Amino acid sequence: MIKPRLLILTLALAAGISMTAQEPATLKDAYHGAFYVGVAINADQITGKDARGTKIVTEQFSSITPENALKWERVHPQPDTYDFSLPDQYVTLGEKHHMFIVGHTLVWHQQTPAWVFQDAQGKPISREALLKRLHDHIFTVVGRYKGRIQSWDVVNEALNDDGTLRNSKWKQILGDDYLIKAYQWAHEADPSAELNYNDYSLELPAKRQGAMKLIQKLQAAGIKVAVVGIQGHDSLDWPSLASEEETIDTLSKLGVKIAITELDIDVLPAVGANPTADISLHIKSNPKLNPYPNELPDAMQKQLARRYADLFGTFLKHRDVMSRVTLWGVTDADSWRNDWPVVGRTSYPLLWDRAGKPKPAYEAVIKASR
Repeated sequence: MIKPRLLILTLALAAGISMTAQEPATLKDAYHGAFYVGVAINADQITGKDARGTKIVTEQFSSITPENALKWERVHPQPDTYDFSLPDQYVTLGEKHHMFIVGHTLVWHQQTPAWVFQDAQGKPISREALLKRLHDHIFTVVGRYKGRIQSWDVVNEALNDDGTLRNSKWKQILGDDYLIKAYQWAHEADPSAELNYNDYSLELPAKRQGAMKLIQKLQAAGIKVAVVGIQGHDSLDWPSLASEEETIDTLSKLGVKIAITELDIDVLPAVGANPTADISLHIKSNPKLNPYPNELPDAMQKQLARRYADLFGTFLKHRDVMSRVTLWGVTDADSWRNDWPVVGRTSYPLLWDRAGKPKPAYEAVIKASR
């Protein structure tokens, strides 16, 4: 019996009609078998209030990350108060659509309430007291989703650009071994979950070296770091493809998988000499730094599409060590790059425009999978 597809091809050839392979219908179809294609989602997309955005998420992606729902300030805003209403909906959404679910993030120097590090008088607490708070937070949050969240960004952005350990409140009070404690407790809370280290600008040689030393230190302590997350807050010309490849190759030699965790591509003028994703950076509004307040010109759309295609081609080349490529936002309207670092700036870093329509970059990423 001739299968329908084969019959169609046979008849077409007999009639002199050429048929080409059909383009994949979605991003997750295009990269199926290579790596998960993920997206960071906000509260409105989790709850379905943004129905258009939620539809894009569930149709196009095979993995999700919560933009803010599981950060300490949201899920644990007061010492004796946890709010799991939004995270519960997030996990349920992922399970309903059979997605790979990421938890982001347990330990970060940003978006952590001041009370975590202070006593009732506002003074720094002791090492023992902070260790208890960290332990209880990790066991409560990770434990709640044991077996449901498959992958946790345990520590986020612990390094300076020169590769040294950031002098955060965690380090000041607990010392350098706070990372070891965090990973040990995350593993104990859910032994089946992947444990990740996540940071930006790992393409910088000094920071990459610092990340390698950090992972090696954790490994020497008996901790299995499964994934190193390269955030991927890129521009049209940084990092170079050679630098991206070198970073993937070098880090993967540690016996870890690589994830691109927060991919977006800035098309706007640079505001400093060095790339950064430091959310504390703020620059006054400047029209020269906001050249496309209303729409992105076709020429820039083409540059963005070419850049996305080149990057996804690189990721596909290294599919043997890649676990996931996650975009940091659904549409341009959702992007954290709007108003950052320049106040009032309009950004265009993603694959869907503000109206929820796929951009040329979307088609370029699909074609790059072939």
